[in-house]
Amino acid sequence: MPARTTPTAAPDNQVPEEAVTPLIRGIAVLEELTAAGGTMSASALERATGLARSTVDRIVATLARMEYVRLDGRDAALTPRVMELGNAYLAALRLPALLGSRADALADELDESVSLAVADRDGIRFIHQATRRRAMSLSFRIGDLLPAERTAPGPLFATEWTDADWTRWRARRATDPQDRTFPAVPPALEVRPDVDFVRRTERAAADCWSLDDQLIEPGLVAVSAPVRDPRTGRLACVANVVSHTSRHTAADLRDALLPRLRTAVAEMEQDLRQAPPAASGPPPAGLAVWTGASKQELGREFVESLARGLTVLTAFGEGRESLTLTEVAKATGLARATARRALITYDHLNLVAQTPHRTFTLTPRVLSLGFPPLAGTSLPRLAEPHLRTLTDRIRETTYLAALTETGDEIQCTARVTAHHVMRVDIPFGTRLPATTDTAVGRVLLPHGHDHGDDGDGDGAHDYALADEELEQGVRTLAVPVHDRTGRTIAALATSTHTARRTAEDCVDTLLPALTTTATHIEAALHTASRFTPVPVT
Repeated sequence: MPARTTPTAAPDNQVPEEAVTPLIRGIAVLEELTAAGGTMSASALERATGLARSTVDRIVATLARMEYVRLDGRDAALTPRVMELGNAYLAALRLPALLGSRADALADELDESVSLAVADRDGIRFIHQATRRRAMSLSFRIGDLLPAERTAPGPLFATEWTDADWTRWRARRATDPQDRTFPAVPPALEVRPDVDFVRRTERAAADCWSLDDQLIEPGLVAVSAPVRDPRTGRLACVANVVSHTSRHTAADLRDALLPRLRTAVAEMEQDLRQAPPAASGPPPAGLAVWTGASKQELGREFVESLARGLTVLTAFGEGRESLTLTEVAKATGLARATARRALITYDHLNLVAQTPHRTFTLTPRVLSLGFPPLAGTSLPRLAEPHLRTLTDRIRETTYLAALTETGDEIQCTARVTAHHVMRVDIPFGTRLPATTDTAVGRVLLPHGHDHGDDGDGDGAHDYALADEELEQGVRTLAVPVHDRTGRTIAALATSTHTARRTAEDCVDTLLPALTTTATHIEAALHTASRFTPVPVT
């Protein structure tokens, strides 16, 4: 089996003299972590990237300082904070925000999975997913890269390929005929001749739709239709309906669902025509100052050129789709020369593209920097490392709880148990009646504070404290966890024995730690859920 190669720059693309070498190396580490599912040991990163171990350690330390990875023993693991890079691209693109609700409504209507895809050179990447919950479900995630020839959207995008694009595609096919450099798809069981995709592209150009009849894997079928940019007439994205042969054959998918897909596409194009100009939000602030301070504090272990280079990507966003060099430098606080070298590096790595108007835009390849493994992560998985840190800090059992779908029970969805001879043990999955007689219930249920022992009983304090709700001698403290809209979706709680801590001690010592941890969980949740849903349980 050939080694997986990170798809960055083309092999004949020579590294520019002004490119930032530490930034190239840092991008390689992020892409390898992404391809590996989000976690790798330092030694595995050393082998995969070909970098010296000391270089890998410094890059990982820098990414950890930026909170893009966390150190878990000998492993480096991606954190939701790294999704801010992909979020910058998706916000600048605007398509998920403008068209996502149409895709979701179509998925509900058809009871099939619907996705939106964009072109990434000779591949495609998903920018929105509306999936169905079934035993036979899809595992594709936002940001996943698929070879164009094995998808329904691929032939539609290929109708706009240049001769250079076709040459690049044929070279990639010759080098990797089984698609082993695409972690999101299984290796091809049958290597189809190049002419097969050429003919599918010709049909797509004539028909304005395209089919995938089990090209990715047996049983998977899809039909796609193009969504065109009203400003240029070119493809903005492709809407894709995916099913399984147990529900639809490819021909049935075309006959039964394509008409409704085309109607939805027409509605999407109307949305694009009527979309108001994007309102430009505030750019990131103080990043250059922060990187300088981190360098002074950590010294050689902090690769400042890598950190500064990554901040350049966050200069883009909604209302900032296309930026000049001067605008990038102003947004990040970097020197113009520093921003220029970073943009030259990203252009070499195909992470930014230059426009005819002397501006720069992000490319879909930015999604390869940590986004897919974290897309769709659940709140319990997101919160677990924070629970471990909290338990180590306060030396008490901590857990996350949420209301069940029916709303009549409270379920423990994540927990970390403290090491005591006499300890509170709340098994994962434990369910209790949803009542304001418990601290967690007072946090989760409407007006719960009005009945809680949370200070003065008037709901002024955002926590709840209760004695002996689980059993005699157990004291519980809970604080809320809010989603991006401010709605309480979970409770962070800790339980201790009444002989170990008084009520006053819980409020004075434990409450600040819980509140801080809840804030960290919310920050991760808000980043992760900006363009992809995060299940609460």
